[in-house]
Amino acid sequence: MIHAPVPLLTVWYEGAERLRVGRLASLERRILFEYDPAFVTAGIEISPFELPLKPGVTEARRDLFDGIFGVFADSLPDGWGRLLLDRAVERRGIARGQLGPLDRLAFVGRNGMGALSYEPDHSGEFAGEGQDGKKQTKILGRRRKSDAENGISLDRIAEESRTVLAGNSEEVFDELLRLNGSSGGARPKIVAQVSEDRQRIIHGGGSLATGYEHWMIKFAFSQDEREAGAIEYAYSLMAATAGVEPPPTHLFRTRRGRYFGVRRFDRNGDRRIHMHSLAGLINADYRHPSLDYDAYLKTVMVLTRNMAEVEKAYALACFNVLAHNRDDHARNFSFLLGENRRWVLAPAYDLTFSHGPNGEQSMLLLGEGRVPGVEGLSELGRKHSLKRAREILDRVQSAVARWMEFSETAGVAKKSGTRIEKILGTKS
Repeated sequence: MIHAPVPLLTVWYEGAERLRVGRLASLERRILFEYDPAFVTAGIEISPFELPLKPGVTEARRDLFDGIFGVFADSLPDGWGRLLLDRAVERRGIARGQLGPLDRLAFVGRNGMGALSYEPDHSGEFAGEGQDGKKQTKILGRRRKSDAENGISLDRIAEESRTVLAGNSEEVFDELLRLNGSSGGARPKIVAQVSEDRQRIIHGGGSLATGYEHWMIKFAFSQDEREAGAIEYAYSLMAATAGVEPPPTHLFRTRRGRYFGVRRFDRNGDRRIHMHSLAGLINADYRHPSLDYDAYLKTVMVLTRNMAEVEKAYALACFNVLAHNRDDHARNFSFLLGENRRWVLAPAYDLTFSHGPNGEQSMLLLGEGRVPGVEGLSELGRKHSLKRAREILDRVQSAVARWMEFSETAGVAKKSGTRIEKILGTKS
């Protein structure tokens, strides 16, 4: 197949009404963007720090996000989603290195996270039926004749994901691409619609069926990580008790596995919500440790102008440090833009027991990454004049001390729960 690079993209804002944001162009290895005059007049700041509203053409930095602006880089899948797209194009004779950032955004089309979409929309080119295709039902824990042909079987998707990671699959890309929904993160995952009683899962990132909500469901990397879903679910329970605000979560249990799911917070019913990661907002390279919680709290204050949001950010910092969530890189923190055009922290996500680069915290705590702890967190609270810092820190400590309770509720194996407990016990 001959690859024709996409030279020009139109960016749309899918909010209460559909507005044309502007145009992206690729010219001589440079990425250029210009806001539409009407969007400038509308006054919607989609990226106030690095791509503020103003007339004229702006050129993206070439040393970050493959040369594209951070706010648009947030639409691009990484990890699992990028792997699927790369494998799909290579099966059609296109080298992954031939794809530029505008090509990848065209494959995202209207199926990305958040409220931005892109035209031309190539999202249906490899993924079969589009986002508004016929929805099919799978009842958890029960096999039906139609499942093998149409429904979402979490066990089957988990097995196909492992096959793709092993590089041995030529047959399951279309469904996995369609279910991925341009989500980020390394672990295999799908976007789907889940019934309010959490018993039925259907295809579709488009219009909601009656009685359903938009969810994302994750799968483990390998056979050796079957506890991953249960551990992340236990962490979501612990985080909520700690005063951190995760979105609604659920552990989907089948005959052969347990899969962690989270209700999408970039959707309110069928209304899309603009989301911007910390990495994209301030041009921070999330692939390498580059930020400190001090800078994170400062950013929250400047963007939201709300001390309550800073307190939420501080609670999350306390939780990540004390709960040994060391994969706390800059793309794992995000902000949402409300209809009132005010920014707030997004619900906390990707909270689980993890090890960062070289075993250290990805986001430093006042310069400390190897052994951050209570003393540093207390100093962070004082530095930002947080009157409730002691109360927030105490609540997080109390929740983390109850880890085994949450572990047992989630059904984490005792061996895994005890191993994590030993490490968490050194944080107090």
